[in-house]
Amino acid sequence: MKSISGKKFCKLVKDKGWILKRINGSHYIYGKQGTDNLLVIPVHKNDDLKTGLLKSLMKLSGIEENEL
Repeated sequence: MKSISGKKFCKLVKDKGWILKRINGSHYIYGKQGTDNLLVIPVHKNDDLKTGLLKSLMKLSGIEENEL
């Protein structure tokens, strides 16, 4: 699986229609109208997201691996 930073993933979810609700420290929290799910994306410098977290965020946001 390709790795990606939190900043870049934030750009992807924004393009998919997710809206930044709030920022709590270094965690960006996105929501989308029509769903109760929230995406909590850690943005720590330019560090890549861990594989398990990335897979979970991709599943919730509807982003496919080929879009990374």
